[in-house]
Amino acid sequence: MEHSNFVYYVALLLIVIIGFLVVKKVASCMIKSVVTIALIAAAVAIYWFYLR
Repeated sequence: MEHSNFVYYVALLLIVIIGFLVVKKVASCMIKSVVTIALIAAAVAIYWFYLR
């Protein structure tokens, strides 16, 4: 159980870092919203498929 939580947190941290770098390069507000929604969906998918 501990290992699964660690993998989840590492994956979530990587998603946040990559998302931050992408959003930093993008100027449009609409694209920022799409990226944010995609990152949240990816985090939920990782949780749902690997920790449930």
